[in-house]
Amino acid sequence: MSEEPDVETIGTLLEDPAVRTILTQTSQEPMSATTLSDHCDASQPTVYRRLDDLRECGLLVERTKPDPERGHHRTVYATNLERITIELDDDGLTLHVDRREDMADRFTTLIEGI
Repeated sequence: MSEEPDVETIGTLLEDPAVRTILTQTSQEPMSATTLSDHCDASQPTVYRRLDDLRECGLLVERTKPDPERGHHRTVYATNLERITIELDDDGLTLHVDRREDMADRFTTLIEGI
């Protein structure tokens, strides 16, 4: 994500019921696209498009999770969204996106600061 998304982009995303379900479900635990497709009652291609949109806006992260039972790994998605706030002032609407910081990212920031 190069810059913060604008109000229109976030509004359009949140208008989609699949996006709202993805954010809600992945806030509880990381999930695969297949599992999210079941929760959203949407096709996998639709879910993958929404996942891409959410990642582009910095509202979702992709993780690789080992799967020891099957001997490989799988991709899961988790939201890093904490809060979206839209403020109205004399200049119009201002969007603020608060994100959760992953523990590994916090550690990297700490080490880089030393």
